[in-house]
Amino acid sequence: MPPPNPETHSLLLLRGLPGSGKTTLAGVLSENNRYPVYSIDSYFINEQGDYHFEHTKNHLAYKNCESQTEAALKDGMTKVIVDNTFTHDWEMEPYFRLAETYGYRLFVLTVENRHNGKNVHGVSEQQLEKMRQKFRVKL
Repeated sequence: MPPPNPETHSLLLLRGLPGSGKTTLAGVLSENNRYPVYSIDSYFINEQGDYHFEHTKNHLAYKNCESQTEAALKDGMTKVIVDNTFTHDWEMEPYFRLAETYGYRLFVLTVENRHNGKNVHGVSEQQLEKMRQKFRVKL
């Protein structure tokens, strides 16, 4: 298989606070699951579709998301989407390296909560405020 062409192969990182609509946008961009969507949240969804976050396993969820993304890039998927909060730049750095390693064009899309969406993961207002304060956008 020839290496991916950055003119036609893209890695999209969707970032934003819980409730901003990242997962909804990821679904739209995936074109009815034509393209894969990976997230840390999916690690915590059981077979019945229920979300059960376990802070002690967060590092495993990060690694799982990164591994799934790398496998899709290795397979030459035309478009790969990663949906995470990415409140810190260091959280995106592994994906920057993957895009460079596999020859993918990289896009970082910041999703704003302009529709007054509510997070479905039970993140408290206090925790959301902490996330807002550390969230930085590089223009």
